[in-house]
Amino acid sequence: MRLRFLAALAAATLALLLPAFPATAAAQDELLERLKAIPGLTVVSEAQPAGYRFFVLSYTQPADHRHPGRDVFQQRLTLLHRSEQAPVVLATSGYGLPVNPVASRTEPTRLLDGNQVSVEHRFFRSSRPSPADWDDLTIWQEATDEHRIVQALETIYSGKWIQTGVSKGGMTSVYHRRFYPGDVDGVVAYVAPDDPVNPQDLAYDRFFARVGTPACRAALENVQREALQRRERMVALLEADAARNGYTFGRTLGSADRSFEMTVLDTAWAFWQYLGVADCPSVPPVTATDEELYAWIDNVASFAFYTDQGMEYYTPYYYQAATQLGWPDLAFRHLRGLTRYRGLYQPNSVLPAELRSRHDPWPMLDVDHWVRTRSERMMFVYGENDPWSAERFTPSRRDSYLYVAPGANHGASIALLSEAERAEATATLLRWADLSTARQRLPEAAPLPDDPMLPDRHTR
Repeated sequence: MRLRFLAALAAATLALLLPAFPATAAAQDELLERLKAIPGLTVVSEAQPAGYRFFVLSYTQPADHRHPGRDVFQQRLTLLHRSEQAPVVLATSGYGLPVNPVASRTEPTRLLDGNQVSVEHRFFRSSRPSPADWDDLTIWQEATDEHRIVQALETIYSGKWIQTGVSKGGMTSVYHRRFYPGDVDGVVAYVAPDDPVNPQDLAYDRFFARVGTPACRAALENVQREALQRRERMVALLEADAARNGYTFGRTLGSADRSFEMTVLDTAWAFWQYLGVADCPSVPPVTATDEELYAWIDNVASFAFYTDQGMEYYTPYYYQAATQLGWPDLAFRHLRGLTRYRGLYQPNSVLPAELRSRHDPWPMLDVDHWVRTRSERMMFVYGENDPWSAERFTPSRRDSYLYVAPGANHGASIALLSEAERAEATATLLRWADLSTARQRLPEAAPLPDDPMLPDRHTR
């Protein structure tokens, strides 16, 4: 009798203590178990910012989707979980994830208050087959990686899917949409270049002839000319810098002189990509000392970037540019007579010899034609003063849109559009995500940093 009484008392006490949290704990356990139940998916770690759960995951992928029964690799991804009923944003940076990922949100994720799946592109960081067959680094193979991830996680999430990406990530989102148009319900591609006919790059030369102010354009051209005219002294500064920091050039560009010329060629591009009209007064005059000129170019374009060490992280990008994506082919008329290396400004120049490849124009022609004629629910956001925005995708008339943020560089966003276009673009995104009407309020959540989805050429 006494034992039955004590058992009943214990049960009643537990009932009083536990009602506030058993459902939440059970839901958390259920989510974790459902993730672990997905074949090939491994939960590496978890954090729980207020209102979210943040998982670092890996997913077993075929090295070659044409032969799925052969070699495999582990592709890294992260999951920012808000609610199983909320929209899911598939974020593709086109590059690698941070070495130690932390919870952050892209602009579409913030606007939708949704979940976010961020995918590391194949061949970046640890998401590389071993041994690596570089023929497997194609836009279709990566699109198929993402397709399998969507299929796996759709078993958990019932909301709409929106894909997004910035720059190469924007391109990656377009390619996924091209090959698997049924995977997501809309795409927001930021500053995504479209280079369907690689040699026809007059759009870039026209951009540099018009961007900013005449005085700023002239100052940047003068910096490039002055640096090349002082080549011997400037290369000596680069060599001293390389000796201090352990930089080498033999595997990629071949010499400090070639690396120096590549950096100088890239200076105006880097200025407009990362800076803007407000920074024009910082451009040094032709009377600047060698050290002042070197330091300014280093701050804008980074002499460390075009070294063996700087190129290592970006090797998969340059391989893709050489083989399929294309690249900006500029005339550099203002530097005639000052350059030494014909054809230097192209991706094969920075690749190890064994990875230098012939360009195949067909994939970009195919994607460009599909986007113009058959795509649906695609939004493109570009920056007025961004060189990568000079060659743009042309969306179809099927619920698709193109916006240009006034005065913006490579960091263009919906938030930087004019008020009317910002409201229009946001309304479209909400409609695609089926959030045009009110929905159940989600719990208050911790503020999370924005995810710019762009690598910084000054750090790897």
